[in-house]
Amino acid sequence: MKLIPYLAFDGRAEEALKFYAAALDARIDMVSRFRESPLDVPESYLDRIMHAHLSFADNGLMLSDAMPGQPPTAGTQVALSLNLDRDEDHARRLFDRLAEGGRVTMPLAQQFWGALFGMCVDRFGVSWMVNCQNEPAVG
Repeated sequence: MKLIPYLAFDGRAEEALKFYAAALDARIDMVSRFRESPLDVPESYLDRIMHAHLSFADNGLMLSDAMPGQPPTAGTQVALSLNLDRDEDHARRLFDRLAEGGRVTMPLAQQFWGALFGMCVDRFGVSWMVNCQNEPAVG
């Protein structure tokens, strides 16, 4: 079993898809647009993303534009946590890329639990935590 986050945007899924692909060194596996579906959507929705999937390392991220009349989910009370082992340079690159155009809520720094850790909110309002464990976790 695998948990794959799914984010819905209010018309910015195309921009988000490109941003996350670059920030996470991800591969865009699939993009489907509302015009390809039998759904009855307003003309302004036809080129919006109905479903997209990214892959990076052993992870996935799915996203879309919210359906007409549905609220977007991106940035609402969920934080995505990226966990790395002993690769601080990679952790810093990921953190810096995700924070670009957004805001840092906790700078990336060494923590008492033996990890390099930081938090940010990206330009789409999605909260991220980056944790790079350098020592075995206690407990």
